[in-house]
Amino acid sequence: WGDILAMVWSRDYFDTERDGNFIVATALRQPGSAFKPFVYATAFKKGFTPKTVLFDVQTEFNPRCAPDGRPRPGENIDPEECYRPQDYDEKFRGPVTLRQALAQSLNVPSVKLLYLAGVEDAIRTAEDMGITTLGERQRFGLSLVLGGGEVKLLDMTSAFGAFANDGVLNPPAAVLKVETNGGKVLEERSASPRQVLDSEIARTINGLLSDDDARVPVFAPRSSLYFSDRQVAVKTGTTQEYRDAWTIGYVPSLAVGVWAGNNDNASIQQKGSGIMAAAPPWHAFMAYALADTPPEEFAPPDPPESVKPILNGVWQ
Repeated sequence: WGDILAMVWSRDYFDTERDGNFIVATALRQPGSAFKPFVYATAFKKGFTPKTVLFDVQTEFNPRCAPDGRPRPGENIDPEECYRPQDYDEKFRGPVTLRQALAQSLNVPSVKLLYLAGVEDAIRTAEDMGITTLGERQRFGLSLVLGGGEVKLLDMTSAFGAFANDGVLNPPAAVLKVETNGGKVLEERSASPRQVLDSEIARTINGLLSDDDARVPVFAPRSSLYFSDRQVAVKTGTTQEYRDAWTIGYVPSLAVGVWAGNNDNASIQQKGSGIMAAAPPWHAFMAYALADTPPEEFAPPDPPESVKPILNGVWQ
């Protein structure tokens, strides 16, 4: 129901030299690949499916730049404006399905998918799901899918909770009731759920983010994202220079988001990837919180009634 069961600020509230009283859960941070599910959900609204194939090959996305990543002759632009994103392991895999691309967090096909789905529509999906910090539209381009827009951990965790809840968003609530010492209720929280995403699309995202087999080629078997006794959906995120590490995951009844980094935005070096820095504490918390509870299963999506062959993976 959107209740905030626990929220941690910084490591030591009284460590003022390191901004210990900084509320990082509501601070603006870039989410890295943790933003990708909003883009994939937007594409699924438009008829794409988990079987749709895109090509994970070296790609220059700025039309003013040549395929080798340098400005074309006559284009007076900074070479830094050329845009050729790499995958996490700096490998290219050729044709991949959207299931593989999201589960393995592949960057190149995800950027292509944002181009096809539309930046504005992807932002609208994120905002429908409770992301509140993407108002300056002119700032955002194709890098948005890789975390190019600042968000709040609290908003992200709440939005992932909407995926878990069949597309129904319950805005986060920290206070249930305020009353006087005499028992008079001054303020009381009332639930205000709203359907922000089609339930079939939410179920599709849940299936992709909980697919351990599809994840394995990039994330090793039995990684910190894996639970042997239950189905858990999860997405990591890492920003440039390892400034932010994210892991957000959920079961139908609980969503947990972890951010790791420095309050001053300094890099935490290569140990700062989402899978290395944020996933272990996320896994530990989930395991503790779910102990002695029965496993829950995500409802599977219904098979689409009619899909164009090219969107259903038929491309050869």
